Amino acid sequence: MSIKVSTRPLFLVSLLSCLLLGSAAVRAQEIPRLPNGLPDFNGIWQVMNEANWDLEPHIARHSVMLREGPVNPVPAAETLAAGAVLSVPGSMGVIVGGGEIPYNEQARRVKEDNAANWVTRDPELKCFMPGVPRATYLPHPFQIIQSEDDFFIAYQFAGAVRDIYMDDPGPAPLDSWMGWSVGHWEGDTLVVEVTGLHDGTWLDRAGSHHSYQMKVTERYTMMGPNHIDYEATIEDPLVLTEPFTIKMPIYRRMEPNARIMDFRCVEFVEELIYGEYRRYPLPRD
Repeated sequence: MSIKVSTRPLFLVSLLSCLLLGSAAVRAQEIPRLPNGLPDFNGIWQVMNEANWDLEPHIARHSVMLREGPVNPVPAAETLAAGAVLSVPGSMGVIVGGGEIPYNEQARRVKEDNAANWVTRDPELKCFMPGVPRATYLPHPFQIIQSEDDFFIAYQFAGAVRDIYMDDPGPAPLDSWMGWSVGHWEGDTLVVEVTGLHDGTWLDRAGSHHSYQMKVTERYTMMGPNHIDYEATIEDPLVLTEPFTIKMPIYRRMEPNARIMDFRCVEFVEELIYGEYRRYPLPRD
């Protein structure tokens, strides 16, 4: 008695493998490259998601800052007049694997307290440098300027900049708002290790914070001429029970005149920060 073995499953697996390899090869051919063969990231880029509101999965809510209402939470008095402008859009989150940031108990309480006092605590409100990785997913474009040996990022928000050192100059000499970035290539992926980050920055508007021991490892992978796959793994033994990774696409701005504009928000918040110290202060209510 002979047993017939169907080759159909093997054929389908083989066909699928060929299609995947073929699409990867086509994608690699579509990636713009420098003369030395490295991916060419030059251009104006921007993220399109809700990460700056909250990295974690969340439903839409009345406001970025809430207070107890007669039945459900309602906007805090400080944000009430902003109406829908400061209401929070829902999101499935950008944390790989889903779920919450793995804060320890004390750090989770700090995050919640930050959210309850957003209007006085979020460094974005005061035009402080956004830090890493938040600078990537603020609702502002940024520009990558790259050569065969250098990699530089200029952000529209607050005029923040990052020089990514491709030759490791050693540890950060001091903590700073945008940190100390050292990069290397793993194939077509730019890997950037960021240390020396000032602990005054937040990760989002939901009060997600970090300590001075945070280390961020970014991975930039060009998936086509107009699309970067971005990952950032965050380690922080003082506030996290384990590292976690966020992941999102970054898109090229396609307008023929795309550029980053002046956004000198330090001037925009002078009244907020220093207005009460005028000789004749303006009304603040």
